[in-house]
Amino acid sequence: MRSIRKRWTICTISLLLIFYKTKEIARTEEHQETQLIGDGELCLSRSLVNSSDKIIRKAGSTIFQHSVQGWKINSSLVLEIRKNILRFLDAERDVSVVKSSFKPGDVIHYVLDRRRTLNISHNLHSLLPEVSPMKNRRFKTCAVVGNSGILLDSGCGKEIDSHNFVIRCNLAPVVEFAADVGTKSDFITMNPSVVQRAFGGFRNESDREKFVHRLSMLNDSVLWIPAFMVKGGEKHVEWVNALILKNKLQVRTAYPSLRLIHAVRGYWLTNKVPIKRPSTGLLMYTLATRFCDEIHLYGFWPFPKDLNGKAVKYHYYDDLKYRYFSNASPHRMPLEFKTLSVLHNRGALKLTTGKCMKQ
Repeated sequence: MRSIRKRWTICTISLLLIFYKTKEIARTEEHQETQLIGDGELCLSRSLVNSSDKIIRKAGSTIFQHSVQGWKINSSLVLEIRKNILRFLDAERDVSVVKSSFKPGDVIHYVLDRRRTLNISHNLHSLLPEVSPMKNRRFKTCAVVGNSGILLDSGCGKEIDSHNFVIRCNLAPVVEFAADVGTKSDFITMNPSVVQRAFGGFRNESDREKFVHRLSMLNDSVLWIPAFMVKGGEKHVEWVNALILKNKLQVRTAYPSLRLIHAVRGYWLTNKVPIKRPSTGLLMYTLATRFCDEIHLYGFWPFPKDLNGKAVKYHYYDDLKYRYFSNASPHRMPLEFKTLSVLHNRGALKLTTGKCMKQ
């Protein structure tokens, strides 16, 4: 009887220790999010927030309000950020592995699950670029277009299409939303999960035809497929590769390097932005600093309501729900948004979350 009571006492003490330790870690992370980054780089300290940003409390979240009126590019800061990111990665090189990196039959470990492996197939190898698709490419202005419902009724389509280079995320539809999101697409990401979510897992011929039609619109654009991240999407990647080859689609495929996501995360962690895994949008901004002199962000809004309390869809094109503040999420989108908002106010990038001026 005593031994049973003793075990229960030990278990209770252990649970209490775990509970208090978890709370301590949570408080530490909250504190880190507002720390000074130092060395003249990013800064999320309370002093900067209070002087540069108006904090609005909506739906229980903190939203950084910023103005696009009077915004000016801070070219020296842009160059400083580019130089600092180059210490961690070179987007020109890391944006994609190349054909010489592997040969058919090679076995590689998944980036986020080192216990599992992937075989490099003949189809995958045949679609690897000979050289980086971004080699020696430079642009005056670039648009990185996220997929938030904040874009609906924005009228930003023409402004987005006016940029020299347009990056889009997860093969989002554009034609039926052209007035708000534009149609120009120079670089498009496509997570393997898109095959299941947007194209029915290619279960029937109409799904496959819909996908082929979508890719045929890309012409000579870069289709960026993160094929080596985690196990589970390999069959979708192979189906996509097979359709590209079978239909001789004129799209330039790219598959991010095995070090990219860790290098990007390392840069932001070093700058005291404690992200778990960078979202596609943050990844694209980080890469774009290498080849864009001026970066404009659209469709970045990780909150369920806008500043007027109006509901905002997670994606502008579907009804997918997302828990922005869930600890189970691999991303920390509100924190990313706060970081980008600070960079906007310092002139490193332009973040548009409202309506665009008519051109």
